[in-house]
Amino acid sequence: MEQKNNALLIYTLLYFAFLYVPVLFLPLFSFNDGNYMSFPLTGFTTEHYEEMWSKSNLHNALWASIKVGVVASIVSTTIALFAAKAFARYKFRGQNISYGAIMMPFLIPEIILAVSLLIIWLALGFKLGLVPVTLGHILFCTPFAMLILIARIEGFDFSLEEASRDLGENAWGTFFRVSLPLYLPGIIASLLLSFIISFDEFVLAFFLTGSDATLPMYMWAQMRFVQKLPHVLALGAVIIVFTTLIVLLAFWLRNLGQGKKKAEFGINIHE
Repeated sequence: MEQKNNALLIYTLLYFAFLYVPVLFLPLFSFNDGNYMSFPLTGFTTEHYEEMWSKSNLHNALWASIKVGVVASIVSTTIALFAAKAFARYKFRGQNISYGAIMMPFLIPEIILAVSLLIIWLALGFKLGLVPVTLGHILFCTPFAMLILIARIEGFDFSLEEASRDLGENAWGTFFRVSLPLYLPGIIASLLLSFIISFDEFVLAFFLTGSDATLPMYMWAQMRFVQKLPHVLALGAVIIVFTTLIVLLAFWLRNLGQGKKKAEFGINIHE
């Protein structure tokens, strides 16, 4: 048994090293006093970070990505919440087909989805920009949000809702006072994950964006020039730290007071 545990530990360490060690070189090279990602390092500097924050085009791209990410995460999580509740609680005709339709963007190659949206959007006579990018991100983020929320709602005790309705509460009151607080960790996790997916997404933005570039588009444009690579590395390092903090926050909020809330609602409903 001990040998199996040691083998599993070694496998886990190698797996995480394969995933994350190459990523750790990005922050390292962001402090390199040179234009190339190579060893040995020529020196230590923070000028690349100072140069990064001085770029007005970067500020515009960052704000565009934030706007798109916020809207996409809210809309996709809202759609996924009601869909996940329907799939977890009810059985209805065409359920499997509906589930497959929602999950289809998750299965279709992203470039095919981007080209399809591009053709439809231009055929309708609309201009490219942040609006089609946002719609594409909503379509792309909804399956991820739904997977998170279904996993959360499947463990929900629906007898709490029935007890609330028996005590005279209407459907919306039951949802906001009973269901929503218990769904909240999953909702927050869905919002954060959807925002990160939208914030980092490149392919849809590449095909659908106009003059208002998102942050990944800005980074792609800057990487064509060697002299601009250092501040792109600095930006990438900041994004890695930001994404890591968001994931840790989502994990912490998902587990915060989960058992306590269930116990409190169980007591209040039966009083």
